[in-house]
Amino acid sequence: MDDTYQVIVVGGGFAGVAAAKELGRKGVRVLLIDSNNYHQFQPLLYQVATSQIGVSAIARPLRSVFRRYKSVKVLTAKVASVDTARKMVTTADGRTFEARILVLAVGAVPNFFNTPGAEEHAYPLYSVTDATKLGTGLTRLLDQADLSSDGMVDVVVVGGGPTGVETAGAMAENVKYVVKKYFSPELAARCRVHLVDMVPVVLNAFSKKSQEYAADHLGKVGVQLHMGQGVTEVRSDGVSLADGTFIPAQIVVWAGGLKAGDLISGSGLAQGRGGRIDVREDLTAPDVDGVYVLGDAANITDDAGNKLPQLGSVAQQAGKWAAGNILADLNGGTRKPFHYVDKGYMAMVGRGAAVAELGRKRIQLQGTFAFLSWLLVHLALLSGLQQKVRALFSWLNGYLLHSPAQVVVSGPLDKQQQEPGRGQEAAG
Repeated sequence: MDDTYQVIVVGGGFAGVAAAKELGRKGVRVLLIDSNNYHQFQPLLYQVATSQIGVSAIARPLRSVFRRYKSVKVLTAKVASVDTARKMVTTADGRTFEARILVLAVGAVPNFFNTPGAEEHAYPLYSVTDATKLGTGLTRLLDQADLSSDGMVDVVVVGGGPTGVETAGAMAENVKYVVKKYFSPELAARCRVHLVDMVPVVLNAFSKKSQEYAADHLGKVGVQLHMGQGVTEVRSDGVSLADGTFIPAQIVVWAGGLKAGDLISGSGLAQGRGGRIDVREDLTAPDVDGVYVLGDAANITDDAGNKLPQLGSVAQQAGKWAAGNILADLNGGTRKPFHYVDKGYMAMVGRGAAVAELGRKRIQLQGTFAFLSWLLVHLALLSGLQQKVRALFSWLNGYLLHSPAQVVVSGPLDKQQQEPGRGQEAAG
């Protein structure tokens, strides 16, 4: 492979793909490196884990994404280290690549906040691998519980943000509709889904009205809420809470936060909150020239200096903006401070139920209109026509007929028999 490039992008997530696309349109020689050969649509990973859609609906080969961008080369490799001073990348097999501009969009890994047992026993949900492992565990657990009249299925979801709420809601609706239909009403009655967070409300970043709607709907579909109680320990048989309560569970899903991965911590760049890099207004790393840090690896601020959330929309916009600044770097122009267009927040709570707060003015929607808005927005954001068609068919089939799109049946059930879960980052 040619080792002469103008820009190296490490990471094939929202930010990395957006930056590489914009640069590819201008004919800039770009090398995009990721440990996986596909781009994943992270907001829908929970639907893969709960058999609502298949992997092929959310994962698209990177070479397919860039097939029309002849100046962009894709390399599937694990990045072992980066030299930010020299803008050099070294892969695990010893190859080195150097460019004028380096873009670090390496994603993040689950943040277990040093909770005893969490990394060993909990299932994270940040990659396709995470989602399929969780789906496998859930399916095998149901199969085992169905063998006896007293078999129980207890699931605890840790984290009351959008990922946790969406995951708990989807699991509870599976119990209410799919388990009852495909297994038995008796087994469905023996299934329980719990949602736990140290914050006293679900969807803490949303309005009180949205929080109340989400909590009410989760209760209606059977989710048991344990809010305002942090998790002090995760065991193979359940979780312990700060108030001394123990919740039995065969599966614990960790949706409690993210942090920067080892590649960032070993980059030599000063780290801020969550181990991420506090980038400058133009999205470049401080104290070094020609290095951009994007997506979940960066702490990015808006025009008022407020830290932006770790959202796909932030990552996509930052990637496109960084590409504009990189073009200025290459052509002797002037970089511009990042301007984020706030499109608001959304969260799916269940079939026909969602909350949406749109735009800077936070126009609030709950229920059917929010649900339809959520479907349309996520359908539009999916990469590739085939992915959009597959997702749409799965949603129509699932929400109208309660028929699961895919049931994962391979792999071990015991979390300790698997490799420790990790979020997808370009370092592997």
